[in-house]
Amino acid sequence: MTPSESKDGDRTTPGKNQSAIRNPQSAIRNWLRGRGALLTGASILTFFCLIAVFADLLAPYNYSSLSRREPFAPPATIRFRDAQGRWHARPFIYARRLVDPVTERYEEIMDRAYPLELFTRGYSYELLWLFPTDLHLFGARAEAGVEVPRVYLLGADKFGRDCLSRLLMATRYSLLIGPTGALLASALGVLIGGAAGYVGGWTDAVLMRAADMMLALPTLVLILAVRVTFPPGLAPADAIKLLLIIFVLLGWAEMARLARGLIRELRQREYVMAAVSLGCSPAHVIVRHILPGAAMSLAAQTLIILPAFLLAETALSFLGVGLQEPEASWGSLLTSVESNLFKRGHALAEFSPALAITLFVLGARLFGDGLGKEGREREKILGVADRKSA
Repeated sequence: MTPSESKDGDRTTPGKNQSAIRNPQSAIRNWLRGRGALLTGASILTFFCLIAVFADLLAPYNYSSLSRREPFAPPATIRFRDAQGRWHARPFIYARRLVDPVTERYEEIMDRAYPLELFTRGYSYELLWLFPTDLHLFGARAEAGVEVPRVYLLGADKFGRDCLSRLLMATRYSLLIGPTGALLASALGVLIGGAAGYVGGWTDAVLMRAADMMLALPTLVLILAVRVTFPPGLAPADAIKLLLIIFVLLGWAEMARLARGLIRELRQREYVMAAVSLGCSPAHVIVRHILPGAAMSLAAQTLIILPAFLLAETALSFLGVGLQEPEASWGSLLTSVESNLFKRGHALAEFSPALAITLFVLGARLFGDGLGKEGREREKILGVADRKSA
């Protein structure tokens, strides 16, 4: 009798594990099928996280350094062909000068080309907050005794500051406040909801009524009211800490209600009741048996509420009570958008903070939906296993 035949002589089909071992490419395709949203969202969030971590390396100039001779400079034109019609293997730019301050019109000075190169030297910083360096991803080639023009890929603001460098640093600050606040608030919500769902009784009633009261409050208005009670000229570190504290204290309720419902439902599972009957402590039961089953759903909820925290930080900075100049966040960059940007012809570059916010929120939603789907499939499998064991 062959391994693929049963005792009755009937042929049996290979199992899923055997198929995966024999054809790993097919197994990968099967795993990827239906997970497009999850992978797309993870890729977008990873992209923004890398930007936040390596913002100094990617930024060609210090985000607060001024060039008052170039207010509202348009994005630089990257060229391979010079004014005489000759082609160059290395891209280059021309210097520019402001010819009409009223209309903010610039013209290129085509008597000299300035080649671009990768990994140029610039301002000093600490890579990964550990290694001092002055290396930057790109810039114009430095030459002794020659003033090299700036490479403005997204143009400059009214003070002549590089918009790309400010956008990269704004990504770091906004992602430090928004996602960190969402994670801390979610952790507090899981702690409160876990206690309410597992203990029950008057503890559940008191904690959930507190959660209902927090959900009934207009969160953004309350955040704004609390923030304006503090002096506007806070240092960046103090402003970030203050915003995080406000977000945590006002944003835990939604996660607490979800955690409470999940823990009440998972507590009825047979493997959890078996752990309780063996005398395991409540903390051990929650950490080792309940939370792993609820992890997917809790992570998905964190990603769902994350855009609300991010948009709250953006709104505060936009209203002038978040990070203060010269610090940069997505909201403060939107504040600097001028009314005549369409006349200057580079509106897309100035709206780049709004595009970044949209893309990040889309990534968080896609990743959250993907994790929620994974969690529902896992719950379905666990439910089937419980019914079979019963």
